[in-house]
Amino acid sequence: MKNYISLNTALFVFFVLYIFSLQKVSSQEPEKKDRNMFGHYIPRGVTIHTEGLTSGYVMFSPTNSASVYLVNRKGEVVHEWKGNYSINSAYLNDDGSISLLATDPDFPVFAGGGEAGRIQKISWDSKMLWDFEYANEDHLAHHDIAVMPNGNVLAIAWEARSAEDVINAGRKPDMTPKAGLWTSQIVEIQPLDKTHGKVVWEWKIWDHLIQDYDSTKRNFGNVADHLELLDFNAGEELPEPITQDSLDVLRKMNRVRRNTTLDNRGSDVYHLNAIYYNAELDQIAFSSPELSEVFIIDHSTTTQEAASHRGGKMGKGGDFLYRWGNPQNYRQGDSLDRQLFYQHDIRWIENGFPGYGSLTLFNNDIPGRKDSLNYSAIYQIKPLMDDKGNYILMDNNRFGPKEPEWKYIAKDTISFHGSFISGAHRLKNGNTFINEGPRARFFEVTPEGDIVWEYLSPYRGNIHRPNGDPINPMPFTYSMFRSNFIPADHPGLKGKVLEPLDPQPPIFKLPPKEEKKNDKDDTN
Repeated sequence: MKNYISLNTALFVFFVLYIFSLQKVSSQEPEKKDRNMFGHYIPRGVTIHTEGLTSGYVMFSPTNSASVYLVNRKGEVVHEWKGNYSINSAYLNDDGSISLLATDPDFPVFAGGGEAGRIQKISWDSKMLWDFEYANEDHLAHHDIAVMPNGNVLAIAWEARSAEDVINAGRKPDMTPKAGLWTSQIVEIQPLDKTHGKVVWEWKIWDHLIQDYDSTKRNFGNVADHLELLDFNAGEELPEPITQDSLDVLRKMNRVRRNTTLDNRGSDVYHLNAIYYNAELDQIAFSSPELSEVFIIDHSTTTQEAASHRGGKMGKGGDFLYRWGNPQNYRQGDSLDRQLFYQHDIRWIENGFPGYGSLTLFNNDIPGRKDSLNYSAIYQIKPLMDDKGNYILMDNNRFGPKEPEWKYIAKDTISFHGSFISGAHRLKNGNTFINEGPRARFFEVTPEGDIVWEYLSPYRGNIHRPNGDPINPMPFTYSMFRSNFIPADHPGLKGKVLEPLDPQPPIFKLPPKEEKKNDKDDTN
């Protein structure tokens, strides 16, 4: 009995010491507190400012806002463009205007997140120069745009396809919602007058599919032999079915999109979230987080050639010239060969910038080891090419590279983690600008991974729902889809007054945390 008590006492002491050691480790690693995904109740504004920074500004639109801000290195707003709808992404033009995607208040059908529907151009002094609606029951512009040198705009959009159409095209019935699928397209729109535009070029993923599920359906073939095409049955399974009562509860809690129905859950099959145009190559890069792949296609085609497998500068029509991130999608390798995990943003590094010709992206949700947590990374990848500009395969019949040529990961790994939205791009000094989207954390890192500037946006807009209801700020209080570093010598800033606004826009503060009541003090 005495030995039994001693054993229990020893185990108790060991347990207390173990808990104490965990607390001690935690106190020695305060940066791990930054796992706060949405940046709630942490200091905001400029938190790191070193000497010798490149002169420039950061442009972004606060969440739930119709404004776009330009802030200096001190975190002071020096300019504001004012729009009329919630803004997804905005880009500065050489004349000081901005081109952007805005959320149409009554778009129908689609419910995939990142919905927009309006492509706009707003002058430096906030005059609406162009407001084009690309939102109806057949298609909806979403997430991102790319402004071309000729002033046209490339937009990614959903295209509604019925369940019957997609099953006849070789989609597995058990991967097909009753409402069908919203497949992806890219459209080039030429602005006409203030509210009209003309689609002058388009590309549809629908024209570049393959499947080996049903030989009696369209697109049948050997997936592994056609890396230039997309396996129509690649990607995630449908979400578990729910009842109408459950959907009603989720809607009341604002946990589903406005147009979500029982029949269209899973319709957003590829969820493209980024597009970038390379004028030198006349090629387009885009990102699909659902497939965990980035792709490149030829823009030098006609619309007819883009729907085929021949034509254009590269001679391949609208087929994929390059793809990277998840070779399982074309039946090469296994899960250990997967490189991307719900990535966002994809951009070529510009001419004259260190790494010119390579691509940068934000790899959002990399699985940690068994003893760690998921984390994010910035990748710089250099596609393999021959002397004629063709993208070539590695010896294992996969698109390269085998590994990124550069990457940024937090020194403790896990304190840098934004599991969705976000982005990154190279600066002329060789540093990389990063937008950790969920908590609106913008920072600049050196090639060695040192943070030389950091700013957390304290702003949030006050747009209401179409019925007048306010939008709950939790949990996406400050979340930021896209932000961009604007160098001081950008043509769009030439001759502009860039002094801090007085007064500055009001910052947003969450109400203080509610203290938990002691059950003994609860007399109700």
